[in-house]
Amino acid sequence: MGFPLLSFVVFTPAAGAAILMFLRGDDAVRWTALGVTILDLAFCIAMLAGFDTTSQAMQFTESRQWVPALGITYALGVDGISVLFVFLTALLSWICVLASWVAIDRKVKEFMISLLVMQALMLGVFCALDLFLFYVFWEAMLIPMYLIIGVWGGDGRLYAAFKFFLYTLAGSLLFLIGVIVLYFQGGRTFDILALTAQVLPFQVQSWLFFAFLIAFAVKVPMVPVHTWLPDAHVQAPTAGSIILAGVLLKMGAYGFLRFSLPMLPAATVYYSPLMLALSALAIVYGGLLALAQDDLKKLVAYSSISHMGFVTLGIFALNFRGIEGGILQMFNHGVTTGALFLFVGLIYERTHTRSIANYGGLMKVAPVYTAFLALFTLSSMALPGTNSFVGELLVLSGGFTANLAAGAAAVLGALLGAAYLLGMFGNVALGSPSAGFQFKVRDVNAREMAAILPLAVFVLWIGLYPKPFLNIIDVSVQHLLAQVHAKGNGQ
Repeated sequence: MGFPLLSFVVFTPAAGAAILMFLRGDDAVRWTALGVTILDLAFCIAMLAGFDTTSQAMQFTESRQWVPALGITYALGVDGISVLFVFLTALLSWICVLASWVAIDRKVKEFMISLLVMQALMLGVFCALDLFLFYVFWEAMLIPMYLIIGVWGGDGRLYAAFKFFLYTLAGSLLFLIGVIVLYFQGGRTFDILALTAQVLPFQVQSWLFFAFLIAFAVKVPMVPVHTWLPDAHVQAPTAGSIILAGVLLKMGAYGFLRFSLPMLPAATVYYSPLMLALSALAIVYGGLLALAQDDLKKLVAYSSISHMGFVTLGIFALNFRGIEGGILQMFNHGVTTGALFLFVGLIYERTHTRSIANYGGLMKVAPVYTAFLALFTLSSMALPGTNSFVGELLVLSGGFTANLAAGAAAVLGALLGAAYLLGMFGNVALGSPSAGFQFKVRDVNAREMAAILPLAVFVLWIGLYPKPFLNIIDVSVQHLLAQVHAKGNGQ
């Protein structure tokens, strides 16, 4: 009907941030921020309800001239590859507000403004159909994330914030150079769909592939450009860790899906063995590092490196099951790892320690907390009946089809995941705290349950009945693969 739904989805949080500037009182700020994020989630639910799962085309499209002289437009749209991540961003954002209700007790207004601006920019990344507009959203989101870590983080927050900013800025500069080259080589347009239809020389594709690879690999993050992630997670407040793991890491993998595969198909096919090797390295190396951690947050952070390795393995398997599993696993990782960071934050608020050795016997004093922690731990292990099992099974199937060694490395990574996750849960829930460490822990309250329950629902829903989610992805993945193999094998 011509209603600019995606503009409302993208800019509702930004409008909410503007409203917060004129409010006084921390409670008014918190409630308004919560209301804005819930309203944005409602727009996203309406978007999903109206999404046509039988079409490969971009939907809810909007296009307006922005800078006609340079061919820059304000263009938005979503397909089966991006629509789930728009919803995931809105889902996690209101959970971040709830998670920050008590944890953030200074400069509350400034924090909520940063969080809402961050949400708007992340939504813009997943909705943009103009490459210049995409880059603006991609680059601008560094600022609120830098502030969230640098102002409201832990004792080492400035070091972690600078490291995060410098790593991601370096990748973004290479991406900018690639965008400029693509603009001139692709017919002087920033239209993503028009650029996807171009067939570039293999030498140009190769150069662009590595420029994009560095930019996207930093965001994922892939080994060896992963070292910013543990510092950022450990120092970030709970909401920062949730949004960082739940959404920000997905943007690198999304970049591969939106740019590298369809725009650079010949280079993608040619360099896919390299990407499979890097993915296998991340899976095993991340798992080994997680196995060695005593800090809860570091364990979950390193597990993210391993789990995102599964995502890139599925994407560069370049077959239907692999890519479909990779996309679903991106969504699953956002739900499960976001929940684990939420649980780390909840227990840290009560005990002011993240050392696994200091915990023990939580099952007796906080049974509800422990029950949900068990659910999300089993999900992270990809136990049958949970969401991650479906995605990981598809990735393994696609991975083994593409490369036997990469598939074997993924199986080893899954075994390492079971080892460090079961060890963590056993110590925290069933073991005994270290000598001399005493604490009193209350169980979760109603506000915390409101943040936990939606994530638990998706763990079980996707685990037991994944068909609605796979239906959203299927047609777009088929179209993407047709593009890659038609143009990639023809070079």
